[in-house]
Amino acid sequence: MAKTEVILTHNVIGLGAESDQVKVAAGYARNYLFPQGLAIPLTGANKRRLEALRQRRAEREAHEFNTMSELAKGLAKMTLILTVKAGEEGRMFGSITPGTIADELRHQFEVAIDKRKIHLEHPLRTLGEHEVELRLHPEVTATLKVRIDSATPLAQPAEAPAAEPKAKEAEPRKAKAAAPPKSREAARTREAAPAKMEVKKERAPRKPKVEKKAE
Repeated sequence: MAKTEVILTHNVIGLGAESDQVKVAAGYARNYLFPQGLAIPLTGANKRRLEALRQRRAEREAHEFNTMSELAKGLAKMTLILTVKAGEEGRMFGSITPGTIADELRHQFEVAIDKRKIHLEHPLRTLGEHEVELRLHPEVTATLKVRIDSATPLAQPAEAPAAEPKAKEAEPRKAKAAAPPKSREAARTREAAPAKMEVKKERAPRKPKVEKKAE
């Protein structure tokens, strides 16, 4: 396949940026790059435009850096809420991908981000909060908080905790049931105590013996 050398006049993802000299397939340059105004043939006359292209590139990159830096600050304060279908045990049906996050950012906050800038080691498959890395620019990254909620309320095991109060209620009842024997014993003790006191009171104190002196 014949190759041709061109000078890029715009940023072309996967190929290069303004002022870059690259080799591409002749058909790709002739049928796409040249008609779209993304590149020009590498000639002596076109080389004179390199300085202007470099200046344009520097201005564009500075603008992108400032824009992405501001966007990163705003995204750090946001929480993207996604509602999904999940089973009774909280298992999600399906998963959350970078494309899903990009669509919801556009829908909820009107923020347009290329899904290729949303970095996930693996699709999100669990409910709860997640932190997602956004590679907005070669020199700018951001962290987006994503919360995944279930569309249907999760079943909560309320029956098991309810059994504990019943058990606790049964304990005082047992204590109350066991209380009468103690109260009877106490009553008997109280009844016996006055009787003993009364017996002690009935006994007359002994008089001291008086010895008669001999006359």
